[in-house]
Amino acid sequence: MIPAGVKVLVASHPVDFRKGPDGLLALVRDAGSDPFNGALYVFRAKRADRIKIVWWDGSGVCLYAKRLDDAKFCWPRIGHHRVQLNHAQLMALVDGMDWKRVRTETVRRPQSVG
Repeated sequence: MIPAGVKVLVASHPVDFRKGPDGLLALVRDAGSDPFNGALYVFRAKRADRIKIVWWDGSGVCLYAKRLDDAKFCWPRIGHHRVQLNHAQLMALVDGMDWKRVRTETVRRPQSVG
């Protein structure tokens, strides 16, 4: 379960998928971000069928990895930039769906009637 409000950053440039969690966190650090800030960092392989997500959960480093057998993930255009996703977009990406089509509805804060 991903806590609400967690920042999700996708590296649009493919990385060497032999890297484990420490190597991926080093990439985050080398790019100028704090790898232990609680954000989820999403990486892609050269082949668009693999994804790795790494994050610090407050007690240790977590690594999520997935490979699609008969499809490819929908990735941002390759480049040296990061793309920020919201929770729903991340779930769509991980499920192999087109996350760019996911839009969240703005919900007005309820007011109590007294």
